[in-house]
Amino acid sequence: MTTPLPRLLLDVDGPLNPYAAKPHQRPAGYGTHRVKPDSWVARFPQRPAEYVRPLRLWINPDHGPELLSLPYELVWATTWMAEANTWIAPLLGLPELPYVAWPQLHQEDPDGLHWKTRALVAWAAGRPFVWVDDELGPQDAAWIADHHPGRALALHVDPKLGLRGGDFATLREWAAAA
Repeated sequence: MTTPLPRLLLDVDGPLNPYAAKPHQRPAGYGTHRVKPDSWVARFPQRPAEYVRPLRLWINPDHGPELLSLPYELVWATTWMAEANTWIAPLLGLPELPYVAWPQLHQEDPDGLHWKTRALVAWAAGRPFVWVDDELGPQDAAWIADHHPGRALALHVDPKLGLRGGDFATLREWAAAA
């Protein structure tokens, strides 16, 4: 019987789309893409879809093969949910991935945790995982360590830089330590 791979829970904005970089200084290796997912258009119900400005994405196509080479089951852990398979996966050369269907977006946590933290631990159901996000804090990592029975790592990524070589090295080392 083979042990299932740990899951790599991927946020989009920040780790894969360094949205916080200066507006006219696209990071090296990233291409610019303009997209209008339905969830984005729905934020502007007063406007016809053709008048909604597209989102700007900066995506590094090298991240797709890099992610696929890691010993993880890749999972979207983003507010993009299923739309990540439509708009992000093709830009990275990724297949359709499972995604976390959030029960509620951006819900305030009574303990100051990131709104995804409790939902991800429940979703993981004890299975080992690494969560890659730009909004993680030390309180999230501590809460996960206290409440998740399996191995877990909360990997913060700078939203001005996106995933970098050191992050991929950390992901490889964590998986190898299993």
